[in-house]
Amino acid sequence: MKKLLPAFYLLFFCATAFTQTVKKQYPKIDIAYKKFVLDNGLTLIVHEDHKAPIVAFNVWYHVGSKNEVPGKTGFAHLFEHMMFTGSENNKDRYIQFLESIGGTDANGTTNHDRTNYFEDVPTSSFDKILWAESDRMGYLLGSIDSSRLALQRGVVQNEKRQGDNQPYNIANELTAKNTFPAGHPYSWTVIGDLKDLDSASLDDVKNWFRQYYGPNNNVVVVAGDVNTDTVYEKIKKYFGAIPACPPISKQDAWVAKMTGKHYQKAQDRVPQARLQKTWNTPQWGTADDAYLNLLNDILTNGKSSRLYKRLVYDEQLSNNVFSYVADREIASQFNIFADAKPGVSVNKIDSIINEELQKILKDGPTAEELERAKTNYFANFVKGMERIGGFGGTSDILAESQTFGGSPDYYKKIMEWIKNATTADVRKAGVEWLSDGEYVLDIEPYGDYSVGDSLAVNRKTAPAMGIPPVVKFPAVNEFTLSNGLKVALVERHAVPVIDMSLMINAGYAADQFGKPGLATLAMNMLKEGTKTKTALQLSDKLADLGVSLYTYSDLDNSYMYLSALKVNLNESLNLFTDVLFNPSFPQKNFERVQKEQLLSIKQEQVEPFSMGLRILPKLLFGSGHAYSNPFTGTGTESSVNAITRADLVKFHDTWFAPNNSILVVVGDINSQELKTKLETSFASWKKQTVPEKNIKDVALAVQPSVYIIDKPGAAQSIILSSEVSPSATDPDFEKIEMMNRILGGEFSSRIDMNLREDKHWAYGAGSFDVSAKGQGLFIAYAPVQSDKTKESIQEIQKELTQYVGDKPATEEEFSKVQKNSVMQLPGVWETNGSVLNALQSAIGYNRGINYLKNYPTMLQQLTLTDIQHAATKVVKPKSLTWVIVGDRSKIEQGIKELNLGSMKYIDTEGNEVK
Repeated sequence: MKKLLPAFYLLFFCATAFTQTVKKQYPKIDIAYKKFVLDNGLTLIVHEDHKAPIVAFNVWYHVGSKNEVPGKTGFAHLFEHMMFTGSENNKDRYIQFLESIGGTDANGTTNHDRTNYFEDVPTSSFDKILWAESDRMGYLLGSIDSSRLALQRGVVQNEKRQGDNQPYNIANELTAKNTFPAGHPYSWTVIGDLKDLDSASLDDVKNWFRQYYGPNNNVVVVAGDVNTDTVYEKIKKYFGAIPACPPISKQDAWVAKMTGKHYQKAQDRVPQARLQKTWNTPQWGTADDAYLNLLNDILTNGKSSRLYKRLVYDEQLSNNVFSYVADREIASQFNIFADAKPGVSVNKIDSIINEELQKILKDGPTAEELERAKTNYFANFVKGMERIGGFGGTSDILAESQTFGGSPDYYKKIMEWIKNATTADVRKAGVEWLSDGEYVLDIEPYGDYSVGDSLAVNRKTAPAMGIPPVVKFPAVNEFTLSNGLKVALVERHAVPVIDMSLMINAGYAADQFGKPGLATLAMNMLKEGTKTKTALQLSDKLADLGVSLYTYSDLDNSYMYLSALKVNLNESLNLFTDVLFNPSFPQKNFERVQKEQLLSIKQEQVEPFSMGLRILPKLLFGSGHAYSNPFTGTGTESSVNAITRADLVKFHDTWFAPNNSILVVVGDINSQELKTKLETSFASWKKQTVPEKNIKDVALAVQPSVYIIDKPGAAQSIILSSEVSPSATDPDFEKIEMMNRILGGEFSSRIDMNLREDKHWAYGAGSFDVSAKGQGLFIAYAPVQSDKTKESIQEIQKELTQYVGDKPATEEEFSKVQKNSVMQLPGVWETNGSVLNALQSAIGYNRGINYLKNYPTMLQQLTLTDIQHAATKVVKPKSLTWVIVGDRSKIEQGIKELNLGSMKYIDTEGNEVK
């Protein structure tokens, strides 16, 4: 990575403002790699990156839903799930195996064109992951049986129900069927049809594996703290004996460009109408696709983008406008979405979008717009390269380039198109693909209606674990500015980027002194203009510098987060402090953002999980407590309507003070340089007295209670059971965290294994603890199919009761999660952002600066007795408050039969209804 620094600095060496006389320089990004092809056809790509003792394994199988046939859809995604059930020699469920060797950032995903599996592991686990990945690539069939198929089919079906239960989700299937002709590989959704999944036989699944899961149909990328030649020899050892799969027919480009306009209207249980416009466009890896991605950025990225400015900022007809290019292997799609504010006609929004499109197709983008889009592309690419694994990391970039482009460095070709794109190129691509052939979908709110009724490998035994790497949290340098602002810095020089977060002691809890939703609204307004810049000018300047600036709140704090390129740090700090010290809170912008927050509340009132998070605090903390407002932070409709611009000014004046804030910095800078810059930038910020929030403890509920929120027609119920829990400042915090990993915090936890893997009533279930300076919330949750609501509640109650009763955590369970938590640390602390978040959390919850330094040792010294004690400290089955969101007509009687406690029926704001 170090060799990239000189080239990268060229990117912003010249003046950041675009001029006609100075040609902007872009980085010559080069992800070093070596490529091998084994005799059995497996393609191996190795990238060395020695910044942390971890290794990323990423395999892309060149098969997706486009390889299916009508009547047998959903197979690719179903098989992705089957690959996690264990293989012939590795009997454990795959996620359990990963947890035992310190795996992080692990997942499997399926799209139209490929299925990938990835994980990061500590270097000591490298042989183990190669043994496991090669075993499921070459030795899976013997482990697949009808019971495993039935289990995973049920899980996938619940995943589909969970997706179908989300607002606007109906657009996925409608778009696929109405934008591609029948029989086109993209004319069905990736998750497929429930009937097709029901009909999938064991032979179908096995044949899918035999046909597509051979080494000659995949690309393996290994990236991280490795030696290339050693990796090659190990890959040959573990994967070399796996036979190739049969010849595969592959679909060439099939854009299926549409003609004319196809209008469709649908209804969904949503609070506001959504307009979607879709065009079929050229496939990934073409020049026009690159140009259209730039056009997409120009249309909706940033406040001054064409559509955002017109629809959201100026005319305020919409609160949410976004677009994206869905890049795929044989055809892409250009999509524009806009949510209409209540009372606004979708047709009016459609006509404005068409008007703005015609302008840019006639005249092309401005040179300034194009350069801003290019800067955004390269800045995001460089920041993404910090990660070796996961979505968008270096291993993903190399795998995608090889799989779809035929070369690991195909991304360079795309970069050249981006770098050299002219306004004429972008205009021409827009005219070619967006002038005709448009699908328009209008999703309207559904009314209120009543509802009626191997090679030299010992396959049998996993290889021994290597010596675990010594994990140390990076050194933390602390200092205090002359105005009292405390600063914590971690130096990291892997990429020329600096991340900083100003943590202000305010958050949703500060709404206790104002109006619920004020902290969120005030922080959202910070970027709406300063005394020196309008919102549009600020947005443009941030984009010109490649800067990310976010302002937001959580329960206890409000934040200003900055990610800047080092060479632009001075200008970036100037923007940061301008927003911090000089927000102007323009009245017109305030009225728009206020309406947007009201619409967010409407959206939360139809999304099942957020419904629960809105009302649980009110039920558990009662009135007058700083935590009694909705945990979403958006407030209530009445409170947000009552907020004025003067409230925003007061919020800023009350809470924003150096003695009430902490600045955490991670990146390519040393203490002296940072302190010098900060003393200059923050010199005018003065100390002041701030209020004290009421976060006093409240009593546990004396007895259980049940609240039902009716969601007519819901295919799933969301079950939430909750109680107040100890503060995140509690000395037993890590014991509580470890305790919850066993109960519901991991894939292999008791709750998830019960409801997902054993019963397959849920796509995922578990428990978590809401961290807070005061008491938090312990919440067990499960989104389950409606006809298993009663039974699922019984299972959750059983798991919680047994965990603090006759089936406490076992030595085996404890040993597994303890070992896993320690082994995961190299991956957990890989990026600047992850280091910043860990340090910010330690400081925010008063754990001391040495907390992270001693963290590995502290984890290793925990005992089973500690965990069992933590469980009894938190889990109180007789004090639970249950909130169930679902179709009352289907679930009410079953819940009554359980006789859990007093039962009430409430609306989405917690008000009792008859």
